[in-house]
Amino acid sequence: MSEQLNFTVPTMAEMIAKGEEPEILFWVGCAGSYDERAQKTTRDICKILHHVGMKYAVLGTEESCTGDPAKRAGNEFLFQMQAMTNIEVLNGYNIKKIVTGCPHCFNTIKNEYPGLGGTYEVIHHTQLIQQLIDEGKLKAEGGESFKGKKITYHDPCYLGRGNDVYEAPRKALEALDAQLVEMKRCKSNGLCCGAGGAQMFKEPEKGNKDINIERIEEALETQPQIIAASCPFCMTMLNDGVKMKDQDQNVKVLDIAEITARANGL
Repeated sequence: MSEQLNFTVPTMAEMIAKGEEPEILFWVGCAGSYDERAQKTTRDICKILHHVGMKYAVLGTEESCTGDPAKRAGNEFLFQMQAMTNIEVLNGYNIKKIVTGCPHCFNTIKNEYPGLGGTYEVIHHTQLIQQLIDEGKLKAEGGESFKGKKITYHDPCYLGRGNDVYEAPRKALEALDAQLVEMKRCKSNGLCCGAGGAQMFKEPEKGNKDINIERIEEALETQPQIIAASCPFCMTMLNDGVKMKDQDQNVKVLDIAEITARANGL
């Protein structure tokens, strides 16, 4: 990673070796580990957890893909192999609560792992941020001001329509005293960024327009200064769309964890 954290993120193995248990496991995910843009979000989630004094850990090299792309692409056998390997590790550490920055990981671990023997309380990082704001642990002060800035939020499919998580991301943005403007297709009527269902890993079929371009055009209609995201796949698709449609590059695409970390001076 290009930017170094000024604290150490503990692994589960290190924590157990000291006879300690975390309050929560941070599931980083493939994108959060390997994608350079998503790594920024990973670091900011760690900064937030560290800032509020929450005892957390990551699996480190013991974490592998949840199997979501394999399942969406139709390879159920590979999905079950990947899932059962992860469940064995999680159950071995007696994990009860998991936070993740990826709606795909969130959906898979929350809804599909129980059927294979892995039952955990799984929350998305926007839900954790909302909870920390409600508890007064995150105050959106001491850092960058977003007051009055025009922000539009894109609902990730697996967070919104897949799991009915609409309010947490918006509450996190409302705490900034920013101007939240909705796209015409939002919440339960939201439009996919174009990367879901393993589409991230293949070229799009021929058509009149790529989905991410359609979505970015809707976002730009709101004349935002910031397009807020909460999924690494959406981040990639929205960024690509902005590069094509926003010639002046005035619009920034930021994850809610990044916005929260900046607002709190982390």
